[in-house]
Amino acid sequence: MDLEEYRRQLNAIDDQVVSLFTRRMEIVTEIALWKQKQGMPVLDRSREESILQRLAALHPEQEENIRRLYEAMFEISREAQSRLLAPSFGLLGHPLGHSHSPNIHHKLADYTYTLFDIAPEKLHSFFQEGHFQGLNVTIPYKQRVMQYCEELSPLAKRLQAVNTLVRMPNGGLYGDNTDYAGLIYALKRAGIELQNKKVLILGTGATSRTAHAVAEDAEAREIVHVSRKGPVTYEDLSAHHNAEVIINTTPVGMFPNNSQKLIDLTQFPHCLGVVDVIYNPQWTPLLLQAKSLGITHANGGAMLVAQAKAAAEIFLNKSLDDAKIEEILNLLQVEVSNLVLIGMPGAGKTSLGKRVAEQMQRPFYDSDEILTQEQGCSPGELIRQQGEEAFRTLEAEVIARLGQYQGVVIATGGGSILKKENRDALQQNGILVWIQRDLAKLSIEGRPLSENLEQLQQLYTRRAPLYGVSAHAKMENNALLEEAVLKIQEVYHEILNSQWS
Repeated sequence: MDLEEYRRQLNAIDDQVVSLFTRRMEIVTEIALWKQKQGMPVLDRSREESILQRLAALHPEQEENIRRLYEAMFEISREAQSRLLAPSFGLLGHPLGHSHSPNIHHKLADYTYTLFDIAPEKLHSFFQEGHFQGLNVTIPYKQRVMQYCEELSPLAKRLQAVNTLVRMPNGGLYGDNTDYAGLIYALKRAGIELQNKKVLILGTGATSRTAHAVAEDAEAREIVHVSRKGPVTYEDLSAHHNAEVIINTTPVGMFPNNSQKLIDLTQFPHCLGVVDVIYNPQWTPLLLQAKSLGITHANGGAMLVAQAKAAAEIFLNKSLDDAKIEEILNLLQVEVSNLVLIGMPGAGKTSLGKRVAEQMQRPFYDSDEILTQEQGCSPGELIRQQGEEAFRTLEAEVIARLGQYQGVVIATGGGSILKKENRDALQQNGILVWIQRDLAKLSIEGRPLSENLEQLQQLYTRRAPLYGVSAHAKMENNALLEEAVLKIQEVYHEILNSQWS
């Protein structure tokens, strides 16, 4: 037999060994899960030793090598079982899409946290398999999961909704509701009081019942629920113009339908506080209007983090410091908030934006560059060919998409702030900084709306008031680029630190 034949035989044996090893690991996993359900210890060193003695007796001449081989396999098996049976937590819902929950829970504690996007027809088998230690629960399962609970907290029974599940020592599931604690924290943080107030709650789902219980326990004077089907509908709102606190518990205005809004706050002249449980985007149209009217407001971010902290305490069976909520909320706001540069054409928004994005390690988008790529010609050419109105319509489509992004740097065209819909789209997740440069330093090449200094001055006079009302801050860009890059990052973080405090 030649060398190649020996090698072919070894290859065939190796294939068999790997196949058998793979099947062995599958059985090890099945045994571990079975033992876990029976409450038996998973690791059994006496069993490992008996295997070694049996195999060594079959081949005493290879006893030392068999021990070395199987000790290595046992170690691999133990590591696999440890990973499999480590306390596993996650978020159950459908559809989930992008969620901040894994990020929040990783900051709260050191445990595995997974998104479980489970279709309704697979929910029962998901609970039968039970490969989790605890869950947060979101739409549409806050009521359906109750049937799988062996025990419910008094609050979950009262609300008839469960958003937190944890496995009890006997293997059964305990259902609780931490949205209640989350909403109380958000209200307190914003300084919105419900006692003796007329509270208008938009929606009738599980979160609406939570809001009702919070308002009831806070001794609200009157609680009114509004929904499309009634008994109080949106057509009946004039009868409730004296509402003092409004809480939106519906998904209207939530990503990806960011531009939607159910009510006009100008119809409620006595309104003192507005809460929107939505956290993506950070500023829904409802909250943007509340801000413009000077009404105290809160988005769903604080509620999300506070309820996650309460859930983690149930998972871990220990208390966590409330300071964790603010720490995570601040980090989260930095991670998801866009930096948006507005200002006159030629002010340096693109050059500055690219450099800042590089330093902040964020994606960079330029609305004019995107328009050029999609339309095959520059904004100036588009205006000359189709007129400014047609260009603004195309620009608004791009701005609407960019405004939905989170954690990016955006440079906008000089006239992007002319449409209110654009200003709202950019503000929903963005910190807007007005980049200012001396008019004499602005480039006019290829710009049909400002072909000379006189036109440029007229353009600036018309747009400056809109830059002013849109921007969170303004910054001069007349000196060195690197100085402006450092300054704009300082401005960005200063605004974030004050925005929701």
